[in-house]
Amino acid sequence: MSGILYVVATPIGNLSEMSPRAVETLRSVDLIAAEDTRNTLKLLNHFDIKTPQTSNHKFNEDKTVDRLVGELKEGKNIAVVSDAGTPCVNDPGFILVNRAAAEGITVLPISGPCAAIAALSASGLPADTFRFMGFFPREKKDALKITSLIKEGGKDLYIFYESPMRIEETLSVIKDELPDARIALFNDLTKAHERAYRGTSAEVFAEVSSNPNAKKGEYAMLLYYEPAPKETAPDAPAALSPEALLVDEIVKSGCSVKEAISKLSKDKAVPASKNELYAASLKLKELFG
Repeated sequence: MSGILYVVATPIGNLSEMSPRAVETLRSVDLIAAEDTRNTLKLLNHFDIKTPQTSNHKFNEDKTVDRLVGELKEGKNIAVVSDAGTPCVNDPGFILVNRAAAEGITVLPISGPCAAIAALSASGLPADTFRFMGFFPREKKDALKITSLIKEGGKDLYIFYESPMRIEETLSVIKDELPDARIALFNDLTKAHERAYRGTSAEVFAEVSSNPNAKKGEYAMLLYYEPAPKETAPDAPAALSPEALLVDEIVKSGCSVKEAISKLSKDKAVPASKNELYAASLKLKELFG
């Protein structure tokens, strides 16, 4: 029988987030496929876990997948972990999980911390639906494509990750392109400099810019965009009937019915032909004598 591939969530900062089930799983498997074995070793040492590790990161995942799937088929149980949080959510693990599932190998999640979901739960923003977008684009042209996508998408909630070195630049773009957006920004979740910012894109940008600790710790940003209602043009006034056009011209010019018909039939802006105006004059004569 094939082994089981466990997708194990690990703390995003505070080690107390590590669940007993995650500890038990990492102790019981034959191998841990880690994003960075040096970072994971600190976690393993803290919980006195002796399970061997192998490297499985975004630069080598397509090369290690054959070996790891082979070991799973031989009956070994493997746990895949990332540096922090839940694997495969903007972290390595997808290639291995996808391949294992395609090969009929059992893949089980060991649920736990995820920065995007933790921030979502405390955002205070409408969260019935949302889009997880990963890291905000680095290049300005790509950033503008994202802001255009948000504008065109209508009312929705978007989740981004951002590095402390780029957060001010990213907020500046959002402030300029999406001034109506509501932001909930979480910095250094569960760690020493944990802080939340809430407000318009301009308000959050101003707060972050004035914080001397803003460049300490990663960011999870939730952006809620609801376009302002479009202004509707006032209804155009109803077109005057030929009878009303005639009466209006007679009153304004003090002319006869015949003269009014002649003047109006020569005016290209008048929406009535000479025959319609003449018929209208007969109707007025019939009504008023």
